Amino acid sequence: MTAGEDEVEVVRDRRRDFGDTLVRIRVLRVPESETYPGGIKYAYHYGDKSADTPILRYDNHHGVHERHEGDDVDEIEFPGYEQLLRRFVRELPDEVSP
Repeated sequence: MTAGEDEVEVVRDRRRDFGDTLVRIRVLRVPESETYPGGIKYAYHYGDKSADTPILRYDNHHGVHERHEGDDVDEIEFPGYEQLLRRFVRELPDEVSP
């Protein structure tokens, strides 16, 4: 275990399999830092299991709130975790529900 790893708490970790694709919603409580001033690290991911790039993903893995669509990455305004999750779910195809 690395330093600080024991300070990480899983807040939400849900994965749904849809054959060739999957949806994963993961929220971690981490020590507050310059990278994670709110103490939360998250990823809302929808992707093809065999692909390196997501179909759609929201995350703050580098401390910047981003929206990934394929190879395109855009920095986004952060409305809050629950609002962003609702936005992510609205953007998913109708046949996919986390």
